[in-house]
Amino acid sequence: MTDTSLESLQLAKTDALFLDLDGTLAEIGPDPEAIAIPSATVADLEALARVLDGAIVLLSGRDIRDLARRTPDFVWRAGGHGLEIVSPGGSVPAMPPAQPDTVLAPLLTVTEKIKGVWLETKGPVAALHYRAAPAAEAQCLAAAEAASRAVPGLVFQPGKMVVEVKPAHAHKGVALQDIAGRSGFTARRPVMIGDDTTDEDAMAVAQELGGIGAKVGPGNTVAQIRAADPAAVRAWLAREATRFTG
Repeated sequence: MTDTSLESLQLAKTDALFLDLDGTLAEIGPDPEAIAIPSATVADLEALARVLDGAIVLLSGRDIRDLARRTPDFVWRAGGHGLEIVSPGGSVPAMPPAQPDTVLAPLLTVTEKIKGVWLETKGPVAALHYRAAPAAEAQCLAAAEAASRAVPGLVFQPGKMVVEVKPAHAHKGVALQDIAGRSGFTARRPVMIGDDTTDEDAMAVAQELGGIGAKVGPGNTVAQIRAADPAAVRAWLAREATRFTG
């Protein structure tokens, strides 16, 4: 769609804000464990949460337990692409079982053969990372496709230097639709900001509901507006927090 800048967007008090984490609020790096939201941005989110009556959602592919460790609990958190949703201050559930060995076997075969490829299991979601071995993309995609056929109800989805095998209902668009229908969200315009393939699903749903999608970074998108990078998203959040709170 258009390349209208995120800078042109002003939130309304009746909006609901949906944000990805990696590549949106924080830069993607070689070590996923090192990803964190800067403290100044946490403060901006807290200010906006008061303005929006708590209608802020962090919608991530990270496992909900991982997401909870690195994000504030005054926002909604949806992990595993929306498989598990925790309301502000809510209890984080125990880890669900991983996929069976028949699913993981094709993925592990690639990790054993190619240096730099590694497997992350996030309960029922398995992610094959190849950022350190970009030439292995084709093998990783083929392995993920094979893994997704091992058990009914699974799909595989490529992302930025990663491919995931997950339940078909682990879908950010489905998650956004779910949350948008909950108490405190039904009368709000959804604003979804994300950078990756999985975020496109949520942007599309947000726009279908009369809201806005914003793409972070380059690339084709369904979104109506674009931010250059996570720094631009953080700057926009800071501006909006200041605009409302002075």
